[in-house]
Amino acid sequence: MTLRVVVADDQALVRTGFRMIIDARDDLTVVGEASDGGEAVRLTRELEPDVVLMDVRMPGVDGIEATRRIAECGSRARVLVLTTWDVDAHVVAALRAGASGFLLKDMRPGELVDAIRLTARGDALLAPAVLSRVLDRFLRTTPDQAPPPSLLELSGREREVLTLIGQALSNAEIAGRLRVSEATVKNHVTAVLRKLGLRDRVQAVVAAYDHGLVQPRHL
Repeated sequence: MTLRVVVADDQALVRTGFRMIIDARDDLTVVGEASDGGEAVRLTRELEPDVVLMDVRMPGVDGIEATRRIAECGSRARVLVLTTWDVDAHVVAALRAGASGFLLKDMRPGELVDAIRLTARGDALLAPAVLSRVLDRFLRTTPDQAPPPSLLELSGREREVLTLIGQALSNAEIAGRLRVSEATVKNHVTAVLRKLGLRDRVQAVVAAYDHGLVQPRHL
């Protein structure tokens, strides 16, 4: 199956570069290009891509607001946010808006391709250089709030799995920690996402921090 990609960036040369990298792969194709966030939202609705590469800083509707609109409209597309700025606030805002991944623009071509494939599968994706600081930032910027009723619907094991997801553990690592099979962990993850109404694993990380299931690594 060929993964369909929309590229949103206000610089034509950047869009062209991404298109060349993506279209060179047999399993990827660029189906549309947008020069601002508003156009990215429109193309996502019209073209139904699997992944949207979204620049953060664009004129008019920026990448954060465009990501929010895409998530709210119920699109199946997963948004992979790209920026030249290694800034925690942008990462937090993008993930809260519904982004499924975050990468810096200085990545290698192969890293971009791998990121698109991972994001399309629903796997968690964050640039390693910013991951730990992003997780810390969540708790510091999250207001106190009562847990939603949906959180109470989780079983004890499902809450445990959600906590471990929030600690950025993979299914294999969670399986090892809980001494169960990966298949069992996968079933628990699916149940957690369904019960909490979450789009993907990244949003589960957000939920784990928002509801106080995970404490920051660094203060």
